[in-house]
Amino acid sequence: RWGSDESNTSIARMREVLAELDVNDIEHQSVSLRHESEWCLGAYPGGLLVWENVETDDQPRHMSDVSRKRVLELWLMLAEGRLDEIEAEAWLPGYEDPA
Repeated sequence: RWGSDESNTSIARMREVLAELDVNDIEHQSVSLRHESEWCLGAYPGGLLVWENVETDDQPRHMSDVSRKRVLELWLMLAEGRLDEIEAEAWLPGYEDPA
């Protein structure tokens, strides 16, 4: 969340990182897991989850009201390279619903 990167993260560490969302920090609002393919799942307080490839022009997608348990499940899928399964989720276009 505060700009550090880690490799080969354990499930316990993923839970710790998700718990960082409990700290109110306006500047650093998300935590994420990035696959070697550059696909990334970014989680935000309040349940916003963003799916994007940080190296391509592909449009980002999102889901709202995602539980941390579900974020962890999707992060584990990403860590295992199960990109097609993540892609098949019910994503909405953009970073979030228009206000």
